[in-house]
Amino acid sequence: MDSSVISKQSEHIHDEQRSKMFGFIVFLLSETFIFLGFFTAYIVYKTTIPDWLPAGVSGLEVRDPAINTLFLVSSSFVIYLAESALARHNLTEFRLFLMLTIAMGSYFLLGQAIEWSHLSFGFTTGVFGGIFYLLTGFHGLHVLIGILLQILVLGRSFIPGNYDTGHFGVNATSLFWHFVDVIWIVLFVLIYIWQ
Repeated sequence: MDSSVISKQSEHIHDEQRSKMFGFIVFLLSETFIFLGFFTAYIVYKTTIPDWLPAGVSGLEVRDPAINTLFLVSSSFVIYLAESALARHNLTEFRLFLMLTIAMGSYFLLGQAIEWSHLSFGFTTGVFGGIFYLLTGFHGLHVLIGILLQILVLGRSFIPGNYDTGHFGVNATSLFWHFVDVIWIVLFVLIYIWQ
């Protein structure tokens, strides 16, 4: 095959990857604005409602959510290692780091479910209850989606030659995971630290 044809095919693949990533970044920006709306509502309600916390609740327990936060934020580094391994064409390391990221995200979700099961207030227990479950639940949905995307990417790594050229799915999944982690840091500070 002529080298100019190969070069044009490579340019086409590169342009297609950039277009996809641009679209994905626009999607993440739209998700950011949704979360910003929720954060703004939280701040407005917290600063204007005199009896903010539900009756009998003096604050939220911070230790376990902080441990969950450590797992989730650390998983961003682990998925970065997975991406780096794939860039070096080391599928074994890629799969191991991706499975570790999936396990860490699953640990976070399990920790959130355990926390919810022990809370003394519900979704309908005042404005705080409603916004707490809305924010943590919506974020938890994003964590679940991120885990499912990682499982999909992991599964695709077993198709021979699938990740030989271009890694858009891996890069987009990793970017989504970093987004989920950053959103959680803001949520953790708003809900657990600034009580």
